[in-house]
Amino acid sequence: MIVGARPATSADLAVVAEMAEAALGELRPLRGGEVWANSDGRTTPVRTGLESELADPNAEIFVGTIDDAPVGYAAVHERALHDGSAIARITDLYVIPAARRVGVGESLILSVEAWARRRALVGLDSLALPGDRDTKNFFETFGLVARALEVHRRLDG
Repeated sequence: MIVGARPATSADLAVVAEMAEAALGELRPLRGGEVWANSDGRTTPVRTGLESELADPNAEIFVGTIDDAPVGYAAVHERALHDGSAIARITDLYVIPAARRVGVGESLILSVEAWARRRALVGLDSLALPGDRDTKNFFETFGLVARALEVHRRLDG
């Protein structure tokens, strides 16, 4: 079994869009997931946003693979900070359940980090929903730690 990651191409968009839909489906029922999906999650149709990101010179989509078969993806874009520097904002990081815990996520995050370093970005940033300990632990493995807590209360019942 050969695990890896590579930049996505337009030929990958259909499978990446399927994975993006699956990610939304997994995260939406989690605590905070519904608000996240409606504020920061991908809008539908997800393929349209992915096509736009694929063409954006300040963004990248990576495909995680096992034996060249796409089983995960990561999306990242450059985000300017007020001090003139910029960070890599990881908006998506997903691996299909059957391919988890074998190094695909690691290959993806290392590809994102290499992309950020080539662009001289000063950090990596992402999001983990409250209670999603697996995602939090995964990010901590790579040195990403909480920098803020976002709070919310519904007002419509």
